[in-house]
Amino acid sequence: MGSPTRSPRAAATVGLAAIGIALGAALSTGSVAAADVRSASARYQDTVASSSAASSRRSNRETPTVAAIRRASPSVVNLHGHKTVRQAVSSIGGAAPDVARQVNGMGTGVVIDPRGYVVTNYHVVEDVFEINVTLQDGSTTTADLVVSDPASDLALVKLRGSGPFPTIPRGHSNDLMVGEPVIAIGNAFGYVHTSTVGIVSALHRDIPVNETQSYRDLIQTSAGINPGNSGGPLLNIDGEMIGLNVAVRVGAQQIAFAIPIDQVLDTVTEMVSRHNDRRFVIGMNGTSEQDGGLRIVGLSKGGSAQLGGLQTGDRIMKINEDNIDTELQYALAVLDAEPGQKLRMEFQRDEETYETFVATLPATAASADPIASLAWQVIGVAVRPAGDAFTRRMNSQLKTSYRGGLLITDVRPGSAADQQSLRSGDVLLGIHSWQTSSLGDLAEILQHPEIRQGPNAKFYIVRRDQTLFGHMQLAAQPTTTRR
Repeated sequence: MGSPTRSPRAAATVGLAAIGIALGAALSTGSVAAADVRSASARYQDTVASSSAASSRRSNRETPTVAAIRRASPSVVNLHGHKTVRQAVSSIGGAAPDVARQVNGMGTGVVIDPRGYVVTNYHVVEDVFEINVTLQDGSTTTADLVVSDPASDLALVKLRGSGPFPTIPRGHSNDLMVGEPVIAIGNAFGYVHTSTVGIVSALHRDIPVNETQSYRDLIQTSAGINPGNSGGPLLNIDGEMIGLNVAVRVGAQQIAFAIPIDQVLDTVTEMVSRHNDRRFVIGMNGTSEQDGGLRIVGLSKGGSAQLGGLQTGDRIMKINEDNIDTELQYALAVLDAEPGQKLRMEFQRDEETYETFVATLPATAASADPIASLAWQVIGVAVRPAGDAFTRRMNSQLKTSYRGGLLITDVRPGSAADQQSLRSGDVLLGIHSWQTSSLGDLAEILQHPEIRQGPNAKFYIVRRDQTLFGHMQLAAQPTTTRR
C-alpha cells in the first residue's frame, strides 16, 4: 500500500499539535520562558496570514482574461514550413528570368475536432511542402492538407498522431457587440502562443484584397495582430472562439480583422461536403437540430441511405462512435470513411432509437442524385443548403425572415444561370413565387407543370449583402411517354 496523502488542513492540525507537545515538554522542564511560547505562536500565525494574503492576491490577479486564455490555449497550434516563391530579377539585354527561392512560412491554426482537424487560413499553408506543427506543450508533429478554398482563404489540415487533441470552445458571431473585449492568440513574428487583448471595433467590414479576392462581413478588432497570427482564434471573454484572425491594415495601428466563426464553420462544412461528394455518395442531406442530432431533410431515390432504411425526418445521432450534433460533425465523420465502407448510423424515429448500416458508394458507381441532375440540366447550377448559421446571419444583415436558401457551388457554362451571371457563392432564395429554402423545395418547383415547360422564370438571390432578382429562360424538360 502507498503512503496516504494528507490534506493541507490536516497537515496544519498536525503542525499545531506538534508545537503544543514541544512547548508542553519544554515548560514541564522549565527550559522555555512564557515569552518564547508567545514568540513561537506569533511566528506560526504570521506564516498562516502571509499564505492567506498571497492566495488572496493571486485570486485577484486571475481575471476573466487569464481564464479565457488558459481555457483556449491548448487547442491553438503553430504552423510553420518552407515554401517556394518566384520573383523576377533584372537582366541585362533581355527579359527578366524567374528565380525561385525558399522562404519560411508561419501562421497559426485551431483544433476544431479531437481527431486533429485544424482550421487555418489558406495563405498560411499555400504551397508549403511539409506543414510542421508545434503544440502548446512544445511537442511537434506534421499535418496534411485535407481541403482548401482560396476564395474564402480557409483551409483544413489534419494533425498526424493518435490524439485525442484538445478542441477550441466555440461561440457565435451573430450576437457580437461593438466594444466587447476580445483576445487574440497566435504565432506573432514567430513568438509562439502570443496573447493580445482589445475590443470589437466594428462589425460587417468588407475588405478587398485584389481584383479576384475580397473578404466579406469581417470583424474589426483593436487586438494586436501581426504576421504569424493568421489562422489563429479571436476569443470572447469566456474563452470561446468567435473569429479566425486573417488580416491587418498595413501602416495602421490597432486595426485588424477576423472572419466570423459562423462564416468559418459554414465554409469549412461546405468544403468538406464537396470533398466527400467527389469521393463517394451516400444520398442524404440533413440540417442540425437545436437539441442535438442531424435531421434528414432529403434522400436520393435508390441511394445507399434510403437502401439502409433511413427516412426523411429521421434524426442521425451517431456515426460509428462519433456523436453528431452539427452538419460539420456529420461531414467530418463521413470524411474518415473510405469508398465502399459501411457506416454504422444510430438514429431516432418517433422517440425510438435504431441502428443501421449505410454504404459509401464510390462516386463513379453511384447513381446521380435526381434533384442535382434536374438543377444542373434546367437551371445550370449545383447547390446545397445554405445552413442554419448562414441563414441567421443573412436575415440579421438584411432584416429579413427567409426560411433558408440554396448556396450555389457551381455554374454550368452556357446555362440559363450562366447567362444571368449567377456565380458560386450566390444564395438562391426562390423561383417564381416559391421559396427555395431546401432541396425538397427545389425538387417540387422543378417538377411543377409550369416549370417543366421551360418558362421565362423570375428568380431571387442574395449576393453579399444585397437581394437581387432577374429572369432566366429555363430549359424545358423532356415529356415522359407511357406505353
